[in-house]
Parts: sequence; C-alpha cells; structure tokens
Amino acid sequence: MKRLIALLIVTLFSTGLLSAPAAWAQAPKTAPAPAAKSDTKGTGHAPLDLNTASEADLKMVPGIGDAYAKKIVENRPYKRKDELVKKKVVPQATYDKIKDHVTAKQK
Repeated sequence: MKRLIALLIVTLFSTGLLSAPAAWAQAPKTAPAPAAKSDTKGTGHAPLDLNTASEADLKMVPGIGDAYAKKIVENRPYKRKDELVKKKVVPQATYDKIKDHVTAKQK
C-alpha cells in the first residue's frame, strides 16, 4: 500500500499536477497599454524646431551627427524645413530621413 501511494505521488509530481501552488494561482496575463504618442507620424516624439533646438537635441534625430547639428545651428533662421537642402546644410538623402522629425516654426 505504501508503494502504491509513493508511486501515485511520484506520478503526480512528474506530470506537474502537484508542482508549485503558485502555478495554480497565476494571474491572467494582460496586454500592456499602448504608449501615448505625441505626434501623428508615430515617431514617438514631437518634431524638433530647427530654429530653437540645441545641438544636443538635434544630434538625437536619426541621421544628424555632430557636423550636421553644428551646420543647422549656424545657418539659422529657417522659414521652412526644406531650406536645409536649399541652403546646402544637409544633402537631400539626409533631409529625406529627418524631415518627419523636424519642423521650422516662425516666431
């Protein structure tokens, strides 16, 4: 009889029925709430103003490094963001990458 009970307990543990009580009472998993976006393009941040952003802020935009950030600041003010290409501050390919991340606001 003792062997039968021992065999039953071993079987239940091996199948996982008597494993951990925490496994029985697991909370149902819920999907995380979607993050709020501050702009309509889905980039996760509001576009930076070319006329007021610091060099450090500009470097955070994908495609803008130290040199481009410095050139952007030196060639201010901008009436429109496409003046970056017209004033030859950045090439067209770079502008195409950053155009959704920047704006040129007038005071």
